[in-house]
Formats: sequence, C-alpha cells, structure tokens
Amino acid sequence: MGRARRARKIAATAAYGGGGVAAASAALGLIGYAVVRAEGAIARRIVGQPFEGAPQHEGGYGAGPGEPVRMVMLGDSLAAGLGADHPSQTIGAIVANGVAALKGRRVELTNVAVVGAESADLERQLASALDIVEAPDLVLVMVGANDVTHRVDRAVAVRHLEATVRRARSAGAEVVVGTCPDLGTVEPVPQPLKLLIRRWSRDLAAAQTVAVVEAGGRTVSLGDLLGHEFAAAPREMFGRDRFHPSPAGYARAAAALLPTVCNALGIWGEDAPGAVGASRPVDAEDRAPERRRGEGVGPVAVAAGQAVLEPGTEVSPAEVAGQTRGPRGRWAILRHRRPAPLVHADQASPAPTEAREESVADTREADATSPATPE
Repeated sequence: MGRARRARKIAATAAYGGGGVAAASAALGLIGYAVVRAEGAIARRIVGQPFEGAPQHEGGYGAGPGEPVRMVMLGDSLAAGLGADHPSQTIGAIVANGVAALKGRRVELTNVAVVGAESADLERQLASALDIVEAPDLVLVMVGANDVTHRVDRAVAVRHLEATVRRARSAGAEVVVGTCPDLGTVEPVPQPLKLLIRRWSRDLAAAQTVAVVEAGGRTVSLGDLLGHEFAAAPREMFGRDRFHPSPAGYARAAAALLPTVCNALGIWGEDAPGAVGASRPVDAEDRAPERRRGEGVGPVAVAAGQAVLEPGTEVSPAEVAGQTRGPRGRWAILRHRRPAPLVHADQASPAPTEAREESVADTREADATSPATPE
C-alpha cells in the first residue's frame, strides 16, 4: 500500500472515530514488540538529559502602524523552543520577527505550546490561547513527534489535530501546521527501530496533511528537519541532547515555515523573502503552480504522500473548475516555496531504499489519479 493510500485510510478512520491499532500491530509483528521496546530504551539512555526548559519568548515583535498581527503557537517542544539558548532563536520568535519586518506591523506572539505535548493536548492549548487572544490572525502548530515516540494511535492523533484546526478556522484564524518530523534521522536511534520510526513518522505526517487541508489549513513538511543540512551537519543542527534542534536547526525549520505563514497572511504572492519590495506589491495574489518545479493540483492524499519525501513542501486547499472536491477527495495544491539547499558533492548521499520505493509508489498513484494542474 502506497503512502497516499495509507494517509487517506488513517484520515478516514480518524473522521469516523476509529483507530489504526491493527496496522501498527502488524508492523510491530514483523520484528517483534520486545525488540523495538528494548531498542527504544537504549535510544532513551543514549539521548542526552532534557534541557531545563524552553526560553520564554511571548510578547511583541517589530513595530509599525495599525493593529498588531496576533499570532498563536501550539504544539510540543519544537513549538516551545526546547534546545534554543535564547528567546530570539525559537521558531516562534524567528517567524514573528519575519512577519513583522515584511508586514510592517507589530506582531503579538502568544505561545501555549508545552514540552512533551501530544496531539490530544492541542484542543486544550487552543482553548487557553483563545482565552488570551479572542481573534488570532494566525495559528502555527508543530506536533507529532511525541505521538510517534509514545505510540499513540495515528488516527486518534489526527482526529485531535483536525478538530483543533477546524476550531481555529472557525475563530477566523489562518492555520499553518508543521507536520511530524522524520524521527528516523535522530542519531541515537538504532536499527531496526530507525526504519520503523521513519515509516511511522512519515505516515503520520502524510495523514496530518490530509486532515489539515480537509479542515481548511495548510501544512509544511518538516521531514528530516530539513533534509541535507541535517544529514550533512548533524552536530551543528541537533542540540546538546542529540534529539532536539540546535539554534541553527530551529533557524532552518523557521525558514521553511515562514514563506507559507507569510502567504497565509497575504503578505506576498511569490516565494522568496528577499524578493519582497517596492516592485512586488503587498497582499499580491499567489502565483500559479509550476510543473517544472514539481508543483501542481491533485487529490490531497497524493499531495500528502509526495510532500513527506521533500521537506519544506507546502500543501494547501485548492479548487478545480470551482469545485473543492474531486472523485478522490479534496483538491489540494502542492508548492515548493523553499529554495533547494546547496550540498557539496562529497556530502551528497543516495536516498534510502525505502524512500526511493515509496517515491515510486506514490508517483504511480499520482499518475493514476491524473491530477489537474492549472497552466
């Protein structure tokens, strides 16, 4: 079964209130629950001790006339900024500063993310945030890693995320979700757990994308936080505990999220932050997807399956001929807003076999759906 089909199945199960325990149990049975549990304990011992806490970074960023942009962050330790040495190094602060600079207005950031949070905690976090900020302009969510490490049923996790996105949208907020990172890249995780946790992470990320787009939000694939940079320099990109990102790692993640956040807020219609200026009007309409860049419009499950294989990929709701849905579900648009990283030839490495096989499977499924792409 290709990832697109698995994502669609998980999201559908979540919508109808079921669970995916059988699928998870079948995967575990291939190697043995005892082996995975033992290796998980080894990985936890190898990973460094947790930090004392995440730096507090709520408050105002930037300056400018008019009402401030009200931004809310929900999620786990990534959203909270665990591993950053200074408040300005957190994803929330970097994104808030970027929005303030490009929008020319002050940004008020409210962060209710909690270290160790799972998707089940999101609805409570959003309720707390709405008690503080009645009508946020943007809700930025980063969640999923703890659902994987705690073996939470993926359909249950996705159901909580979708409910949170729908409530935030009903409150008038734009919603951007950084999907579950690929935990198979964490160095202390041994084989064969590494292969299993990579598949669980990517399947959850794809299912998150389906659910979020169905609920009217946008997703950005964080993948392996974020691709070649982390693979080429894990000591620089991971923090002292060898699990959470370092300040440099958080900067890379924020760089992937910022273009989608800015587009959701109507700040620009093109990709590059450096290109925004006098020649490009604020609140411009977004550009059409470009086939040469691997972009297009198609069923959301197919877009979700493709997005997890390329970090920094955005998936958002779309219409085809005025319709939001097609024979295979919700239409979605896939865009690559983040420039490809520069990698030295001696640092490049072939993609894992699993990733190549999944890419082929999802490509075949994409071809079978014949997605419509605007010219």
